[in-house]
Order: sequence, then C-alpha cells, then structure tokens
Amino acid sequence: MIHLVLGGARSGKSRYAEQCVAEYAAIGYSCVYLATATALDHEMSARINQHQQDRMSSAHSWTLHEQAYDVGQTLLAIDKPQQVILLDCLTLLLTNHLLLNDGASWATQKSLLIDSLSALQSDVVLVSNEVGSGIVPMGELNRRFVDEAGWLNQEIAAISDQVTLVVSGLPLALKA
Repeated sequence: MIHLVLGGARSGKSRYAEQCVAEYAAIGYSCVYLATATALDHEMSARINQHQQDRMSSAHSWTLHEQAYDVGQTLLAIDKPQQVILLDCLTLLLTNHLLLNDGASWATQKSLLIDSLSALQSDVVLVSNEVGSGIVPMGELNRRFVDEAGWLNQEIAAISDQVTLVVSGLPLALKA
C-alpha cells in the first residue's frame, strides 16, 4: 500500500499521516519514521523538535531514520513485512537536492525513489506539499522547485493506492 498525503504548509498533513500510521500500529505493524529535514537554521530546528515531541507523545513507538538525500536506497534497506514507513517529507527531500545545485543528483534519486516504492514489502505513507495552487514564483530556483514538486507529486500519485489532500486539518480522498 502506498498512500500519498498532500497539503499546504500547516495544513495538518503530517498529523493526518501519523494518524494513518497509528491505524497500522493498532494491528501490530512496526512503525518507521523516515525524516528528510535538515536543520539549516533555528526555525527549522524548532520545527524538527516539534515533530519529535509529537512522535514521543503518540501511543506507539517509532523507529527513526534520518536521510536527507538517499531515500530510495534507505527505503530498500529498511524494508520488511508487517511494517509501515512514514516518509516526511518529499518536498524537503527535493529542496535538499536542489540546494546541492546538481540536477543529475535529483534526477537519479527521484528515479530510485519511484522504483523503490513499487518494490517494497512495507506499506508507505508519504507526505508532500501541494505547491501548485499559488502564483508562479519569482526566481529561477523557486520556479524549478514548484515544477519539480508538481512532477514528483504526479508521479507518486500515479503509483499510489491512495492519495489524500489535507486542507485545514480535513482530509479529502482524491484516490481511494
């Protein structure tokens, strides 16, 4: 099962994804959190700390893996049956690669990610930002981010069993 959870900033998408994982925990699955965030500044450190505190207060325990770049390989390395992996978040993964300023790196890692998702025994819940509903941003890097995020979300949605859009904390099933 591949479940893509989309939403804007502070939409509740991560909370919703964690609730989806809790349903797996209730039937005995082990829960893995694959985090892609990098703490490049104080504000991002605070966001990461908040996510960590939220996970610690949940009813089930998480195994944490942090991987900012090689997510496809990490998914394959940690894969096993009776497990659910929460990958949060695809757009942070994209950002990490775009900041490397190496287009080949992103193309390779994106392809490996797509291929690995289809090969997994684990169920996966992926979180990503929906960024295509706003204005066309100024700046080449910003436009590339929006383009790449849109293409990534489309490719993941195409292979997903479920796609949910979260708006103001409310989930809307786009693909069931």
